[in-house]
Amino acid sequence: MSAITRPGLAPSPSIPSPVIPSPVIPSPAPATVAGPVSQVRVVRAEWTKLRALRSTWWCGLTAAVLIVGLGAAIAGSGTPYHVTPGNTAAMGISSALLGVLFAQLVLGVVGVLSFSGEYGTGMIRATLAVVPSRLPVLWAKVIVLVGLVLPVTVLCAFADFFTAAAIESSRGGSAISLTDPGVLRTVAGASLYLTVVVIIGLALGALLRKTAAGLSAFAAVFFVLPIVVNALPHNLTGFAPYLPSNAGGELWGLSMTSAHALSPWTGFAVLCGYAVVLTAAAAWRLRHRDA
Repeated sequence: MSAITRPGLAPSPSIPSPVIPSPVIPSPAPATVAGPVSQVRVVRAEWTKLRALRSTWWCGLTAAVLIVGLGAAIAGSGTPYHVTPGNTAAMGISSALLGVLFAQLVLGVVGVLSFSGEYGTGMIRATLAVVPSRLPVLWAKVIVLVGLVLPVTVLCAFADFFTAAAIESSRGGSAISLTDPGVLRTVAGASLYLTVVVIIGLALGALLRKTAAGLSAFAAVFFVLPIVVNALPHNLTGFAPYLPSNAGGELWGLSMTSAHALSPWTGFAVLCGYAVVLTAAAAWRLRHRDA
């Protein structure tokens, strides 16, 4: 049938019906199955966090320079060291390891920041949400710090020994070797001492949860308190050998007290006792107090 139009009017065009696109159904994402939270996984996570911090590498480099560099400077200055019955080879190496006293502050910063830094940024909440039992986080941080500090300080201590011994020998001093009485214990003891010190710093950071408070407490225990006690009258300093720095210093031969009341390994045991007590207190607070 032909369309009937009025005069002067054009036929209206036919309007096409709109095309409605079919809804696009997104394909489901592949399912991921998270494994159980094991101690090994927590250790890997803590190692990733620790090595991602630039402060870790800067502090490690600073500690190495202090131990080796200061030891070389001491060996190259003053009168060449000669081994005598009153000046043993171990005492000469202890003097070259003076940088350990300053390196402990740098490594203490690493220990304190490894826990207090997470409280400062709020990351600790995410960490504890993933690890609700909490204590594996503390054990993982201990394992990671020991695994980092122990080999690094062993290398630094032995590098310091060989450097200082070579410098002393070239200046006309006595030739000192690792087989001399007490030398190997002194060199290895410096590394063991710094390893336990960083654990004490970690425990203080976990206990106090504030970077400023943790660093202040660490500096007070390892620097201020020994100096203050050493300035007290002799009848009031009976506890001085049992201070952490003095007790641990007996192992590597440089204690800040003149009263050597502890043997090297007994002093190291006392230092380890401080670390165990503080770590246990940190574990209790982490387990029973909210972040």
